[in-house]
Amino acid sequence: MKTRSGGPERYVVGVDYGTLSGRAIVVRVSDGAELGTAVHEYEHGVMDEVLTAAPPAAGRVRLGPDWALQAPQDYVEVLRTAVPAAVAAAGVDPADVIGIGTDFTACTMVPTLADGTPLSELPEFAARPHAYVKLWKHHAAQPHADRINALARDRDEPWMARYGGLISSEWEFAKGLQLLEEDPEVYSRMEHWVEAADWIVWQLTDRYVRNACTAGYKGIYQNGSYPGREFLAALHPEFAGFADDKVAHEIGQLGDVAGSLSARAAAWTGLPEGIAVAVGNVDAHVTAPAAQAVEPGQLVAIMGTSTCHVMSHDRLVEVPGMCGVVDGGIVPGLYGYEAGQSGVGDIFAWYVHNQVPGRLHDEAAAAGRSIHQHLTELAYAEPVGSHGLVALDWHSGNRSVLVDHELSGVIVGQTLATRAEQGYRALLEATAFGTRTIVETFAAAGVPVTEFIVAGGLLRNPQLMQTYADVLRLPISTIASEQGPALGSAIHAAVAAGAYPDIRAAAAAMGAVDRAVYLPNEADAAAYDELYAEYLTLHDYFGRGANGAMKRLRARRRAASETADRPENVAGPVERIDDTRMVHQ
Repeated sequence: MKTRSGGPERYVVGVDYGTLSGRAIVVRVSDGAELGTAVHEYEHGVMDEVLTAAPPAAGRVRLGPDWALQAPQDYVEVLRTAVPAAVAAAGVDPADVIGIGTDFTACTMVPTLADGTPLSELPEFAARPHAYVKLWKHHAAQPHADRINALARDRDEPWMARYGGLISSEWEFAKGLQLLEEDPEVYSRMEHWVEAADWIVWQLTDRYVRNACTAGYKGIYQNGSYPGREFLAALHPEFAGFADDKVAHEIGQLGDVAGSLSARAAAWTGLPEGIAVAVGNVDAHVTAPAAQAVEPGQLVAIMGTSTCHVMSHDRLVEVPGMCGVVDGGIVPGLYGYEAGQSGVGDIFAWYVHNQVPGRLHDEAAAAGRSIHQHLTELAYAEPVGSHGLVALDWHSGNRSVLVDHELSGVIVGQTLATRAEQGYRALLEATAFGTRTIVETFAAAGVPVTEFIVAGGLLRNPQLMQTYADVLRLPISTIASEQGPALGSAIHAAVAAGAYPDIRAAAAAMGAVDRAVYLPNEADAAAYDELYAEYLTLHDYFGRGANGAMKRLRARRRAASETADRPENVAGPVERIDDTRMVHQ
């Protein structure tokens, strides 16, 4: 097959590593057409209660509250299975593939040896939770993040302003400090603290290159440096060399070539050895060019289990509570801003799995609808505000603008007449209110949102999208691809392979967006303004220190868990986990 110019068609592969699975797509370079796709579910999924990847001889290794781990071998299996399956589904000759790009959840950290071997693959550490991948939603490092924030405020560290004044427990330094203090043996053995986004590129190329995106947003890398040794030593004497010894490495810019596909990785994927492998990226940030959002003020909300909001701008300002601003963090030549919500689709899934009676599941099955569809249709049969509820979307903490994962969810206004679908709608609306706080914070700081574009699986819910348009009082555009991150990775692969001069040119040719699909309804928007005012009252009351009940309850939960795991409270055989707790075998 040939292009319009008469040359042979060329193809690239994009691989999107999500929370539960990895997806590969094959994309035509000339126009961005998606020709084949395949998905591989991680065998071990998310380990948040038990270390299921531990060897059988280790027994049952339990995890503490707010843990979320993964097994790195699951990531390699995506290359072995999903990539060749996608190429086969596309029906293209692998010889015509010129590049591969990848993206990952972040901050997702892999402790490794100097050659990239994950510590969890060493027999002596196979039953040690801290040797495994800490997933983005591992929030057990919140106390460590609190200490980093307090010390940075006391010392007036200049880099704090680039992160809205707060460092998240999800990021590299908080998770690294937790590792040092809770398992110093694993920490000492670790030679590299690697973002999974870079680890998978390392597996593809046999070359470790740290991407500029995660270095800036998750690794506190600003103006060419990390936090200094003196600052880190004040957190813990043995943490002084963390940045220099465990984190710092060669940094690659987005769209650049990280290396060429190794013979080993070519055998895994079925792709030609030596093709270009793009510098790694984050699933949210890589989606922007897929949605043709490469100009100032265009915000992309990637809505799935969580939501990440990314926007480029030509102005550098300090935005309170943001996840960060990084020069070239999304598109070279512009400042990339990131914000986010730690729980969105995860909250809806929790509600369905735990709060919805069986009769509604039966009704949905009888109607041939998913339970989410059924609840949505029931909920939106009523006008705005009929449920008499307002909720806080903090079931997985607050990423922006409060940056506090000790916060938790709330639904106010429930009575004995409240129905399950009404609670469901209140949670849908709460996530829209949370997004509005982010959009308004951007505007107040001087970097207004000029276009709101949605990507991710949740855009398939039209009532939810209309709710966002009404709550935000903004038109909602939608990405024209169902595989935004994977398409974005393919776009970066095309740039790395030399098919386009830069990301903007590649986005124009290969990206796709449908403009202003949802428009605000004035009557509903006015009603939502009133509910949003109630949301803001609760937001500030629980989130800004007036009421510390959420944090006290979380502390009580941790204390109860630790008490239950003490040997004197355990009947029967026990084993040591986390180097701190004793639990049932």
